[in-house]
Amino acid sequence: QVQLVESGGGLVQAGDSLRLSCAASGRTFSSSSMAWFRQAPRKEREFVAAVAWVGNTVYADSVKGRFTISRDNAENLVYLQMKSLKPEDTAVYYCAATQGWYSVRDYSYEYWGQGTQVTVSS
Repeated sequence: QVQLVESGGGLVQAGDSLRLSCAASGRTFSSSSMAWFRQAPRKEREFVAAVAWVGNTVYADSVKGRFTISRDNAENLVYLQMKSLKPEDTAVYYCAATQGWYSVRDYSYEYWGQGTQVTVSS
């Protein structure tokens, strides 16, 4: 069992940076793949980035080069560093975990956090 708690969201201006954190509880964190998804109003949830337990990463095209996902297995933390934020990045950001290899499909993840709001003003 893994419990996830996101933090770090807020209101920023276009071009600003923000770092989201996801604190995970559970002994299986180090062997879990972690991901960030986001959901904007009236839109479906979409994949943002993922990191495997061995460190491999994958990004959505829309955030590649601007966002960086990382993990700290010693502290059971996952980060999403976001730079050059755009108004279209506005969404609720969710942290997710799976015991398997990472995936861009939300149904592949068994555990989810409650989400943190990111709002980017123009």
